[in-house]
Amino acid sequence: MAPHRVIIDTDPGVDDILAILLALAATPEEIEVVLLSITFGNIDIENCLRNIISMFHIIEKELEWRRKQGKPEGFKTLKNFKPIVAVGADQPLEDQMMMADYFHGTDGLGGIHSSHPHLTPPETWKSIFTLPTTIPQSTSPTTIPPPSNEFYTPSPHAAHLEILRILETSPPNTVSIIAIGPLTNLALAATKSPSIFLRAKQIIVMGGAIQYPGNMTPVAEFNTYADSVAAARVYALTSPNPKFTMPPAPPPSTHTPNPPPPFLGEYDLVGVQERLNVKLFPLDVTSRHLLTRGEAQNTVRPLVESGSPLAEWVTAILESTYRKIETLGKQGMGEDFVGEKVGLSLHDPLCVWYALSESDSGWMFEEEDIRVETAGQWTRGMCVVDRRGRKMMDQGQDGVGGLVGDRDADVSGDTGGWLSMRKGNRLKRVVGTPGEEGFGRYLLERIFG
Repeated sequence: MAPHRVIIDTDPGVDDILAILLALAATPEEIEVVLLSITFGNIDIENCLRNIISMFHIIEKELEWRRKQGKPEGFKTLKNFKPIVAVGADQPLEDQMMMADYFHGTDGLGGIHSSHPHLTPPETWKSIFTLPTTIPQSTSPTTIPPPSNEFYTPSPHAAHLEILRILETSPPNTVSIIAIGPLTNLALAATKSPSIFLRAKQIIVMGGAIQYPGNMTPVAEFNTYADSVAAARVYALTSPNPKFTMPPAPPPSTHTPNPPPPFLGEYDLVGVQERLNVKLFPLDVTSRHLLTRGEAQNTVRPLVESGSPLAEWVTAILESTYRKIETLGKQGMGEDFVGEKVGLSLHDPLCVWYALSESDSGWMFEEEDIRVETAGQWTRGMCVVDRRGRKMMDQGQDGVGGLVGDRDADVSGDTGGWLSMRKGNRLKRVVGTPGEEGFGRYLLERIFG
């Protein structure tokens, strides 16, 4: 058994694919990818699934090419541990569905399936997976169990149920979840069985913007914005008292007679003492870790010229993305942010890098009360933190020195209990990494050997 077993919950766009390739190209001594849990996000659920299947198709072609060339095949983790693939949520819990196809392209990978159809597998996978038409609530299978593929095993169950099955059948605190998409699947799993969900060792989340501008709105990062209710619900499980930071129920509909109740209710935490260990990788840190066009070309171009299918596939995806970054006016970051210097932020790969190198002393975290706004007109998905710089209260104190009669009540000057030891979320936010410079080269070297 690998020392670090992980579930990757993903909405496969460009940096998701790079993150998954980094994980699968690792060694069995470093990591085991137990499950790829698919969610909507950067693109719709069908294209997300197609991108995962295409990735496996390309890896198969790449290994054949490397064997013929007499090169080391690599991808040892994938060859030793065949991951499960499970299809999950196709829409957010309550919010209007938003996607990032404006950046990742209409298929999530910069139009690769149209521009390079010879690198896209036949659509026989559609007979293997049955895509959901609504967020799955039952335990009934969403797929018919098919014959096993060489590199992955399709699951007959919805992704959130597969997450719970793996956590339940594994020793506590041995499986980490790397969440690099909207947190809908995780919220569904946590609601169905909080006690099983809390068996996870940690949740490594790419999401949020704390002191950094958002990439979806001025204050919101995409993954958090795409399902703010799911993020708020998952983060609430880090709190000593989750009820205080759970999102409010949506108001009753004025257009539908006898509207249904909110989709997800309160957590059943009777007898549950554990708190969720969330390690948050926000834009504040991830945006600084870049893969420049020049780095990509220098590393991958010779492999393309030698006939590497993976190099051709990754180059096409990256080049489309670099053009999009330039088109979106990212050169406003500086006159040199064009040409070979244009860079793709490696948001999702950074989370996998942490899973591969968790013991490195360069990783630094700070615990913080981070709450997600779900009801604001302009602030959906905003990560709210206390900027007042005031001292936390001792438990049972009102901040002035007198004892509080109702320990759950708000006190004067601190509505929401931001200074209370008993309230608020407790996320560990990454504030330092082993190094920004060179991560892009490291990523490509690990993937391409």
